[in-house]
Amino acid sequence: MIEIENVSKTYNGKVKAVDDLTLTVPEGEIVGFLGPNGAGKTTTLKMLTGVLKPDGGTIRINGLDLGRRPLEVKRLIGYVPDNPDTFLRLKGSEYLNFMADMYGVSSADRRRRIASLSQTLEMSASLSDTLQNYSHGMRQKIVLIGVLIHEPEVFILDEPMTGLDPKSSFTLKAILREYAKQKRTVFFSTHILDVAERLCDRVAVIHRGRLLFSGSLDEMKTHFGKGESLESMFLEMTENA
Repeated sequence: MIEIENVSKTYNGKVKAVDDLTLTVPEGEIVGFLGPNGAGKTTTLKMLTGVLKPDGGTIRINGLDLGRRPLEVKRLIGYVPDNPDTFLRLKGSEYLNFMADMYGVSSADRRRRIASLSQTLEMSASLSDTLQNYSHGMRQKIVLIGVLIHEPEVFILDEPMTGLDPKSSFTLKAILREYAKQKRTVFFSTHILDVAERLCDRVAVIHRGRLLFSGSLDEMKTHFGKGESLESMFLEMTENA
């Protein structure tokens, strides 16, 4: 579970990227984080993973306070950033073993998980190549494998479908569903509203750093009083905010 209480973040003392955000992401559900460009989605996700420090407020992951117990919290998290261009001089196999070392995954477990995930995401033949020779989509997939290698309790993804081919997107959605079935927490940002509508149990909409809505699509339709698509409700909500 992710618990965000009154969290704010300001850049350069002027731009309030996240403004007094309170949001709960329960375990066992897939929750989509929606908002226009510059709404505060990436800033929020970076604060959840400890990449950025909030100016105020509290973040708890599975009951642990991120500010007080950062290392314990980070062991629980798998984080896919919005940019997969990292460690480009490493081979795919070297990168995956580095990630396994970081999370203390045993030799037997890492061999089994690397083999399984690489086959699932069709990356087995590319593990001997360096990441700088990968396409964007391949880099996205190797980052996904690296994140999943320690089987995180909390899965946080920033625009994870970007650059993936249709088959890989389908596979990732199946992985997210399986994680939710295992009573783990899945929270991801996306601009692809059709994906959110089909995949998510709940959505949270943020605009100019402030939360506009959090709940199921049925609750959103009740809120609007009409059975519209997520796209039309999202556009109406953000344009009127």
